[in-house]
Amino acid sequence: MTGENPVRPVVPRRAVIAMMALSVLYVLGLLLGDLVRFDAVGAWLGTLVELAAVAVCATALLRTGRQWQILLASAAVAVYTAGDAYYLFAFTGQPAPPVVSGADVAYLAFYPLMLAALAVTVRKLKGSTWPLLLDSVVGALAAASLMAMILAPVLRAGTAEGTTFDVAVVVSYPLLDLLLITAVGGLLASRGLDLGPRWPLLVIGLVLFAAADIAFALGTRADLPGSITEAGWILGVAGIALWVDSVARAGAAFRRRDRGLPAATLMVSTASAVAVLLIGCQVPVAPLAQILAALTLLLAAAPLLFRNRMLGTLASTDDLTGLPNRRGFATELRGRLGGRRSGALFFLDLDRFKDVNDALGHSVGDALLVQVAERFARQLTANDLLARFGGDEFAVFLDGGSSEDALKVARRLQGALAEPVQIDTASLKAEVSIGIALTPENGTDIDLLMRKADIAMFRAKAERSGHHLYSSMDDDGGARKLRMLQELRTALAEGQFELHYQPKVQLSGDAVTSVEALIRWNHPVLGQLPPTSFLPLAEEAGLMPELSAIVLAAAADQASHWHTAGLGISVAVNLSGSRIQRGLPRQVRTLLEERSIPAGCLMLEITEDMLMADPVHSAKILARLRSDGIQVSIDDFGTGYSSLAHLRDLPADELKLDRSFISAMRTDRRATGLVGSIIGLAHSLDLRVVAEGVDNEETLLELRALGCDLAQGFHFARPLPAAEVASWITRHTSVEAGAALLD
Repeated sequence: MTGENPVRPVVPRRAVIAMMALSVLYVLGLLLGDLVRFDAVGAWLGTLVELAAVAVCATALLRTGRQWQILLASAAVAVYTAGDAYYLFAFTGQPAPPVVSGADVAYLAFYPLMLAALAVTVRKLKGSTWPLLLDSVVGALAAASLMAMILAPVLRAGTAEGTTFDVAVVVSYPLLDLLLITAVGGLLASRGLDLGPRWPLLVIGLVLFAAADIAFALGTRADLPGSITEAGWILGVAGIALWVDSVARAGAAFRRRDRGLPAATLMVSTASAVAVLLIGCQVPVAPLAQILAALTLLLAAAPLLFRNRMLGTLASTDDLTGLPNRRGFATELRGRLGGRRSGALFFLDLDRFKDVNDALGHSVGDALLVQVAERFARQLTANDLLARFGGDEFAVFLDGGSSEDALKVARRLQGALAEPVQIDTASLKAEVSIGIALTPENGTDIDLLMRKADIAMFRAKAERSGHHLYSSMDDDGGARKLRMLQELRTALAEGQFELHYQPKVQLSGDAVTSVEALIRWNHPVLGQLPPTSFLPLAEEAGLMPELSAIVLAAAADQASHWHTAGLGISVAVNLSGSRIQRGLPRQVRTLLEERSIPAGCLMLEITEDMLMADPVHSAKILARLRSDGIQVSIDDFGTGYSSLAHLRDLPADELKLDRSFISAMRTDRRATGLVGSIIGLAHSLDLRVVAEGVDNEETLLELRALGCDLAQGFHFARPLPAAEVASWITRHTSVEAGAALLD
């Protein structure tokens, strides 16, 4: 995952606004107009609402491309609107429009299209598909039994007058509506999928359809207000269109969610069927209604047959993507390994995925994972096995093929993420590292293959090559790396880190006003390790945000201790790029408030290359930090690619010259001139200058002559444990100047 995460412009919502405005006008017209007389102007306005709904769906399609759920639902809205438009043009002005016309072909087409959109959703539930479909059928039968009982008088009257076909068509609409409602209810109640952020609009739209169709069916023999019935259909179309728009804006339609209400649909359906049968015992009820109620109860018992199967499926299925999880993958893989049968096992890990979760939240991260899974699936065949192991880890097994075939597939999987992933208004650039182990060349044991694919994946990450095919040369280094990573995770959980502090000395007067916090790992076997031995691995594995949070909290604790003891120094903390997010100023304020220390006690050091990855965004964050009184230092200056204009626009207090400039001063006079120029430039921008890596008296004297403000390095002191800092300052410097910094 790249650090830029460019954001696309927000897609204009003119169609949604137009549809909502027209809907409001339509409703106001109904409320203020003559409700009994069919108003032609109102009919045209209703058609405009539906055309705007079609435009909303078309915009959603343009935004998402060929996403089948959105395509099918949009087609359903379009054909229904076409039916209404035909009806309006063909029969306006006629004294008695027909009950059934050619428009009904379009109306009836609406239902299979909506059911198809839901069927695409149900298909993603893998082993839970049939139980869920059965729940929907049970609900539809229960609804049909109720409708048969309620509408029986209409059917009898229609048959008596010779209009059996017309009435049968009219009565079919509420039955189809209730079939859709029960299908949606089954999805919402199942331990399955999320229908999108505005799923209530879908339900409301279908309920309005059902209410209008029931009113129309009952009104075939009575003069009910046609305009009110028409409003149910029109506003139902608008509700469905708004739902389609929300799914498209969410970026990943029909994401999985554990709702925990699996029995709701069955309970309502069986209760309805029992009610029909009980009423039939007391008063005459249509035989069809009783037959449908009896079928409802018989099928309601069928889910018990699926219970064991569902439990097994849920245990081996990833809740978020619907793919097999680690257990399901291993179970399937056992049947494919053995003998001389060839295959390739892939381990896939998204790069810097944790940055997305930290910056944009876990809901965006989940949506990204769903879309990534779908893109991976499109690059594989029906015989290939794709799974999600958790977090941002995926696995693939290719059945058959050579190493060349495996490498081709790896390149296809990488290419699947070439285009940015759109999540709402954010355009995220995802990248993946892939490790490949072959069978039988690298073994036929599942655990062995997984370990070797994991080693190859870390090699791909380290080399930034995208993919790597395992070889015996990788084993030693890869195994050590995996072991170190596991130990690093344990260290984070157990708090095996501590901070040492290196003084930053003022070159005019030798006062110490601040120290830099530097992390150390107290390894239980290897002893104390410097940051260079584990920070690159932490960055690779996405652990830097967690590690940075630990360092920031520990530094704030120590600053509080020194402040209470009357030692007027600030503590500088290095932050990784993933921490430079909108919530950082609030997090730092909370740290300071909880410890009751002034903002001047803390300074944040951020490397130049991290700031330049997104200078506009960085400038906003830095400005908020500085407005709260928190000092900001640009670290490792000179190693990045900032321009003078960027340096001018970045709100900062301090510039730290990289040690490579300082060490070159003893042997290269041009380096001395460059350092002097940078110091002059920084001072013209009201920035203090700190020289890193000062290791000798000669360099110190030159820096002092050039007007450098502060310096740190082994010439003054190595990083010290917290307990030694106060005594070192007492012995070597005066701290009187430090009080002014914190006032």
